Amino acid sequence: MHPSEVLFQGKRQPLLLPACDHYCGSEKLMRKSMALQQELGPVFDITFDCEDGAAAGNEAAHAQLVASLINSEDNRFDRIGVRLHDIDSPHFIQDVVAIVGAAASKLAYVVLPKPNGLDDVRRALEIINRVAVPNGRPALPVHVLIETHGALHEAYDIAALSQVECLSFGIMDFVSSHYGAIPAAAMRTPGQFTHPLVVRAKLEMVAACHAHGKVASHNVTTEIKDSAVVANDAQRAGAEFGFTRMWSIHPDQVKPIVKAFTPRLSEVNEATNILQEAMAANWGPIAQHGRLHDRASYRYYWTVLQRAKLAGLALPDSAAAIVNQTELH
Repeated sequence: MHPSEVLFQGKRQPLLLPACDHYCGSEKLMRKSMALQQELGPVFDITFDCEDGAAAGNEAAHAQLVASLINSEDNRFDRIGVRLHDIDSPHFIQDVVAIVGAAASKLAYVVLPKPNGLDDVRRALEIINRVAVPNGRPALPVHVLIETHGALHEAYDIAALSQVECLSFGIMDFVSSHYGAIPAAAMRTPGQFTHPLVVRAKLEMVAACHAHGKVASHNVTTEIKDSAVVANDAQRAGAEFGFTRMWSIHPDQVKPIVKAFTPRLSEVNEATNILQEAMAANWGPIAQHGRLHDRASYRYYWTVLQRAKLAGLALPDSAAAIVNQTELH
């Protein structure tokens, strides 16, 4: 039987997205990011920014520029999304009309910033779909920023929405919303991984994502000169908090983030050996190196191979055969 049929038995498989989400908001940086994506391949996503990362005062022209770049030949992999203005901004509907209306078929996703809760996300979805559906995109993926008290409180219900595929943690807005009760040091390492209120927020958001098979994206690292800092943040975000994706705000952050979330070759080899034995045993229990494995652990190792392929890792022939079997089904 096909791996996904056996391991998930009709249930929706968890979503997987490239591990790095690179944000940029000026024409120069957007074009530079597209060139980098052409060089590295679709191992990272690009999010064109219409909100905090873009200059103020020229919103309509900027939205038109974003749409034209997404529709251009330089968008080779259709892995570019856009962060819209928030639902209460006078520029939100303008963004939706200009960008979704013109580039619905090429958009990877849209990002909703600063929702105050489930109702805001539903309102935004209604407006987005009013434009996207007539333009041939009935279920345009939506990513939601969790950066307000209300959104965090309703993160579980937001993640349950079928059109939402990713929740991102907005650490700076979240910390700022406590008006000094959380120190500024909690916006960066080590405080962002140790302050109880920030830890609680991250864990609740991540748990909501995994409960519904959605992607949890970690916040930015503001240190842009030392790649070791972003690599350490990415490693801790994945290994200690369960994030599977992370923001980048500088081109030099992309490779360290992708590497940190990419399974090691030893993990890929282990997953390959276990899944090969599992298939030979018709997906029944096996013992390898004195340890029992069954379908509960097979799901984990199957995901290891999917993540490795998504990161552009050159898979051994035996591992590629398992992954290709999945694709051919």
